[in-house]
Amino acid sequence: MKVQDARYVMSNSDYMKCPDPVLPEYAFIGRSNVGKSSLINMLTGKKALAKTSQQPGKTQLINHFIVNEIWYLVDLPGYGYAKVAKTEREKWEKMINDYLYNRPNLICTFVLIDVRHSALAVDLEFMAQLGEAGIPFHIIFTKADKLKPGQVITQVEAYKKKLADIWEEIPPMFVTSAEKNEGRDPILQTIEAYNKAFQNSQKS
Repeated sequence: MKVQDARYVMSNSDYMKCPDPVLPEYAFIGRSNVGKSSLINMLTGKKALAKTSQQPGKTQLINHFIVNEIWYLVDLPGYGYAKVAKTEREKWEKMINDYLYNRPNLICTFVLIDVRHSALAVDLEFMAQLGEAGIPFHIIFTKADKLKPGQVITQVEAYKKKLADIWEEIPPMFVTSAEKNEGRDPILQTIEAYNKAFQNSQKS
């Protein structure tokens, strides 16, 4: 897939106010400071499409971007640690869950994991919730440039082993580096395949 155009559409705290659910969309989510904005900018080829920040918890709304006028990329608030009040975190959690569980045109959720870290309970619990709700998801490992290639392989294999203890089928995985533009094509190819399936389903 060649990204010819990507632009911001709107931000909402209520999934019912999001764009009409007529186009396929893909959500991106991860713990705070996992490199989500950098990844989104890398995928779209727009350096400032999603706002990057060193401050965890910067994304606080459901942000819709339209790509090539045919699919939506959705930037969701991070889960887990963020320097905000408990009531604020609970509000974010409800907003995220309402969107994930009720959005009819959500094709796949991409869960971002910092490849430098071992499997964390907060990530495993979030993915377990997606699985229990029947929400399809893929895993994107970020910041691969921060480790040596051999270390990246070791980390990913350890993650696969951990997931195999929990899941009958391990979700698809991608290794990325926003700094080196690594992993962009496989993710976009996956989205393109989903888009074609969505279009075919609309015709039938």
